[in-house]
Amino acid sequence: MKKLLYIFTFMLTLTIQAQTALYNNGNIQIHDQGQIGFHTNLINNTPFDNNLGLAGFYGDNAITIAGAFVPQFYDIEIANDAGVLLSLSIDNANNTNFISGDFRTIKTQSSTYLNFLNNANYVGSSNFSKVDGYAAITNQQNIIFPVGDNQELRPLVLNSSDINALAKCAYFRENPDTPISFSSSFNTFTKPAEIKSISTREFWKLEGNINSTISISWNEQSNIDLLTENINDIIPVGWNKSTRQWVNLEAVSVGGDITQGFVESGTFNPDNYEIITFGSIEDRETLTIDVLTLDNFLVTPNGDGNNDTLVIPELEESPNNTISIFDRYGLKVYETTNYTNNFNGYSNQDNILFDKEKGLPTGVYFYIIYMEDLKMEFQGFMYLTR
Repeated sequence: MKKLLYIFTFMLTLTIQAQTALYNNGNIQIHDQGQIGFHTNLINNTPFDNNLGLAGFYGDNAITIAGAFVPQFYDIEIANDAGVLLSLSIDNANNTNFISGDFRTIKTQSSTYLNFLNNANYVGSSNFSKVDGYAAITNQQNIIFPVGDNQELRPLVLNSSDINALAKCAYFRENPDTPISFSSSFNTFTKPAEIKSISTREFWKLEGNINSTISISWNEQSNIDLLTENINDIIPVGWNKSTRQWVNLEAVSVGGDITQGFVESGTFNPDNYEIITFGSIEDRETLTIDVLTLDNFLVTPNGDGNNDTLVIPELEESPNNTISIFDRYGLKVYETTNYTNNFNGYSNQDNILFDKEKGLPTGVYFYIIYMEDLKMEFQGFMYLTR
């Protein structure tokens, strides 16, 4: 009872002080099963860690977190349409629940970020709730950075070859030629001849010193049609810090169409590059299906006997095959060779950020199939619903 009274009194204090500030100068700790609801600014001037329970950011007015010491919360929740401005980084030790509103950072300062520690994770990121600025990971190998801008979620999928002591990422809807968040420009005409064109619509800033691959996705606002009409010509490109020119980061996988899709890069060291975006190369020879036409598929693994698994009858003509399935942001969720129509909505990859036992969430997925017997490749869409 004493602990509950303490929590109630503290939450009441936060509400009364709305739009002033809570100054933490010591003696605050969130205990197991405890909950604190912030409706006002937090000025954290003393260590605020070893917390358990939930720290929520609520209300209708913007909240600012500032101070001298980075607070470390166990569970975090945001339900504030006006958002939370981070003038000071915050650490998340377990889970962040994005409901509504953005965590915002100053994009000219990569030293401030929402940091996911060790095995920390998140749920619920969307166009309406994300990190508008820098998100980071500490002592983690893989992440889908839940970054974007004030309009939409524009995540970057990072798969590293080893544990990142620290890696961080932000999204910019800016022209690399004239970026407003950087003091220097990244001339999209300074490139090798093999690169045909480079996007002037958007880019990502990724920091980390572990060799990694990434996936970035495009949508209608990306205007990929200005680069190419053939998605097989799309590549990820990075502005090399030492040579001061754009470099082809190689396309390992490409899925989707001109209006939405993703590209997966080859392996590179993020710290060698200032920013990353989409490019295109001169028409290259690609393996395309001109004999078999595969459909877009519906998978409904609910046990009713209809569309419970992904069934591709055409693969009977090529028993030696490889199928890869990606979510709409380019995260590989399933891969196997010699596919036998057994995908039922569950991942077989180790890079999943949600509960694998519950299966993949409802949504659009891309599949890429290579038919060894026919020396052909095909990619298409699949919609999964439960």
